[in-house]
Amino acid sequence: MATVDGRDATAAELGALALTGFGHFTSMHVESGAVRGLDLHLDRLTRDCKAVFDADLDRSHLLAQIREAVTAEPGDYTLRVTVFDPQITLGNVGTVEARPVSLITTRASAPGGLQPLRAKTVAFQRDTPEVKHVGLFSQLHHRVAAKRSGFDDVLFVDPASGRVSEGSTWNIGFVTDGGQVVWPEAAVLPGVTMALLTAADASHVTRAVSVADASRMRAAFATNASIGVRPIELIDGHEFDVEDPVVVALQKTYREIPAQRP
Repeated sequence: MATVDGRDATAAELGALALTGFGHFTSMHVESGAVRGLDLHLDRLTRDCKAVFDADLDRSHLLAQIREAVTAEPGDYTLRVTVFDPQITLGNVGTVEARPVSLITTRASAPGGLQPLRAKTVAFQRDTPEVKHVGLFSQLHHRVAAKRSGFDDVLFVDPASGRVSEGSTWNIGFVTDGGQVVWPEAAVLPGVTMALLTAADASHVTRAVSVADASRMRAAFATNASIGVRPIELIDGHEFDVEDPVVVALQKTYREIPAQRP
């Protein structure tokens, strides 16, 4: 599926997005016609539309488009909403009044029962991390390099502070020896799954986590809308308990969060 305003996207529209690469998006997991954290995804799109295009997103219109897409495609999958302006080019960006539209696409979600993640640390800070923008080259480039080194993905460490921040397309959390969940304090994309989990348990804390601190944690996990809560087996040479009861409980908590129908 690839629709703009409820109609099939044109080659010109997709070409404009591909060649200019100026926009933002959110990806949500659709399960039996419902989405966990749907309101948070809409909040993100509204907030980022103002930040990227200085334009107000028509939330009701977008929700109707999502509802139409979900009705047309049953089952479980990942639905992505990309907000962009087909008229914007490299030559006129910043000189025309933006009229963003929403492109809705779908793809198969990550299969259930994913193996625990093996991550390699890299000194890197994403550009404009608070916005879920379409500029993914550096993140994917680092992911490819990590895979070539025998890992599954990459974990970013702020070059200036040495603090752990986030994965290529996911947030990271840790479990201390005492069983407390810790989210790294850093410039990261505020993930919807992370927000749902922290809202469900007020005992979670956010604080700075260095690479050395991370190696002293008993467990670690990755979160995003497509994978939910995925245990992390290895960061560089340090192994974690992938069956830690706190991580297992987080997976259960996430599964039990009520999903919203568009």
